[in-house]
Amino acid sequence: MDKYQNNIKKAIFFVRKTIVNNWSRGMLENFVDTDLYERQGRAITNFQNTLPQPHGDLAQELSKDPYTFDFVSIAENYREKELKDALEKNIAKFLLELGSGFAYMGREYRIKIGSTEQFIDMLFYNTKLHCYVVVEIKTRKFEASSLGQLGTYVAAVNHELREETDNPTIGLLICKTKDNVLAKYALEAINEPIGISEYELAKLFPADFKGTLPTVEEIESNI
Repeated sequence: MDKYQNNIKKAIFFVRKTIVNNWSRGMLENFVDTDLYERQGRAITNFQNTLPQPHGDLAQELSKDPYTFDFVSIAENYREKELKDALEKNIAKFLLELGSGFAYMGREYRIKIGSTEQFIDMLFYNTKLHCYVVVEIKTRKFEASSLGQLGTYVAAVNHELREETDNPTIGLLICKTKDNVLAKYALEAINEPIGISEYELAKLFPADFKGTLPTVEEIESNI
C-alpha cells in the first residue's frame, strides 16, 4: 500500500477489503489494477428511495460501475447469448467481480408469473444483504424500456421466492453503455429497487479468430 501513501482513504479501502474478504496478494493486485476503488458503489440506483436503511446504503456500497469482465475472451460482434455463456463459464470469477456474499442461483431461471413462464437472465442471492438479486445483461446501450421487464422480475421474485426473513429483492441491469441522465430519470419512475451499470471487456478477438486457427487435422498432418 506504499503506492497510496498520498491517498490514505484509498489505502484504507483496500486494507479493509483484503481483511474482510480474505484476499490473496494476487486478488488484491487484480482489484487494484481494475480500479475497484473508483468503481465501488458508483452504480446509478434508486436504492435510497426504495429500500429501508441501512439496507439501501449497503446495497449501494456493493454496487460497481463499470463491472469489469476482464476474464472473458470473446470475439468482436458478439451476441448477448455469447456474453452470458462466457460469464456462466467463468461463474467463479463473475461472482468475485460482483462482490462479497453473492451466491449463484441459476441462469435463465424459470419463474411462473400468472399463466406465463418468464426466464431471468441470472439470479443470485446475497448473504450479506439477505436478499435475492436479479441480474439482466444487455449488450446494447441502456434503454428505459428494459426497466419494465427487470422491475417485473424483481416483483415476481418477491412474491414467489422471497421468504419472510429475506430483505426486498434488488434488480441490477448491466449494459454496454448508458446515458447517466437518462438512467437517473428512468429510475425515478420505477418503484422497485434497481441499479444500472455498464460493463467493460478487457480484450476482444477478431470475429474470424477461430477461422485463423489450424484445425486438429492440419496440426496432425504437420507432425
